[in-house]
Amino acid sequence: MFYHHAMAKRITDNQLMGELGEAAVRKRFLSIGFQFDSRSRLEAGIDGLAEVMIDGEPTARMIAVQIKSTRAGRYTSETDSAFSYLLDVKDLAYWKTSNLPVIVVVYRESDDSHYWAQVQFQPGVEQRRLRFDKAKDVLDKSSRDRLAALTVPISGSGYYVPPLGGGETAIVNLLPIKLPAEIFVASTPFDRKSAIKEMYSSGETARYDWVIKDGTFWSFHDPREAVTRMIVDTDQVEAIETAVIGYHEDIDEQNNFAFLLRQTFQHQMQVDLAWDKDSRIFYVKPHGDSKTRTFHYQSAKVKTKADVVNVTMSTKIEGKVGFVRHHGFAPKFECMMDQWFLMVSPTYHFTTNGFSRHPFPDALLSGKKRLENNAAIRGQVIMWHRFITKDEEGGDDLFAGSAGPPVALRFDPPPEIELPTTVPDDVWGRRPVVEEVDGQMAGLLM
Repeated sequence: MFYHHAMAKRITDNQLMGELGEAAVRKRFLSIGFQFDSRSRLEAGIDGLAEVMIDGEPTARMIAVQIKSTRAGRYTSETDSAFSYLLDVKDLAYWKTSNLPVIVVVYRESDDSHYWAQVQFQPGVEQRRLRFDKAKDVLDKSSRDRLAALTVPISGSGYYVPPLGGGETAIVNLLPIKLPAEIFVASTPFDRKSAIKEMYSSGETARYDWVIKDGTFWSFHDPREAVTRMIVDTDQVEAIETAVIGYHEDIDEQNNFAFLLRQTFQHQMQVDLAWDKDSRIFYVKPHGDSKTRTFHYQSAKVKTKADVVNVTMSTKIEGKVGFVRHHGFAPKFECMMDQWFLMVSPTYHFTTNGFSRHPFPDALLSGKKRLENNAAIRGQVIMWHRFITKDEEGGDDLFAGSAGPPVALRFDPPPEIELPTTVPDDVWGRRPVVEEVDGQMAGLLM
């Protein structure tokens, strides 16, 4: 009888270490009150899913987790307070398609240390090197709020709230709109394109705070008393209650009304705000070429000010402007529960001199946004309400000599809500190492 002695299957130390690391990280997530489910051996960049739990109840809010394990040794650039980790290019490409927040957990068996960091995907910055702070980035109960906050989108309607923490007053980034009582409706033989051409041919200054749909003209101003008389049948103008059109149940009618609100808002703010069609944001106009503009206003508690147009000089060429940063926001008009709102999503716009669009805005925006925290975003929403309503507290007269067009839309302050939970500043990201290149701020994650 012959016996065939097959070669025994060998498990490598790397495979064993991977299993040990996954088990250790799963145990750590359970210890802080989260669930952790491992993926199959076919995983290609995500080792498991961590689920946020509130008092032992699952929430269906998931975090994708990639685990990097080692037995011993020092991490790259490791000191007593920090270290870094270089991510694989293929992993980054894979994670960019994820609809979940992605974190990397590094585990070292020799000292049973667990650290974590979120993988950021922001325009203008390629983040391959994660930087870990040994004091702040430990995977333990102290990081519950930050982890939970990752699962709730920053953008979108209203505020966002992580499910754990202490409690605070939050504001909603929605400004309630006081609509005019009447809206003017008229028949017209023009579509929008031909109507604009007709106004230009009249020699008068064109205005765009109106909409045309299916041969019907809408506006909050009487077209018989403006240049828009050129584009309507003046004997067919009628004033009707705004509510008849503004709260129509048909979604197309609501979209048409939302467009009228945006056009009207842009018209009444034309002295102080410009529209960037590429990024679709409003931003503050400067008073002059490469000049800083300051806005004084009453914040939630105290009088304060903001450089709504800020000039940064080049550090390389004396007397040369590096870039100009403008406060801006992405607008969205929404109707909810028979109330129209202007959703304000604060951001920044960058120019070379206050007027010409900067050729590399994404890199500048990435650096600036990472310097923001929760309090700063809250403050910007309040600032925008004061700015839009032309509510300035002393200081320089922002609106002096430029009353602008009549105000059709008025705005109430953003609503405040008492929350049972806090919004950790960490959700906005830690401060990056910031490098200034020829006067241009570029955020670098080391």
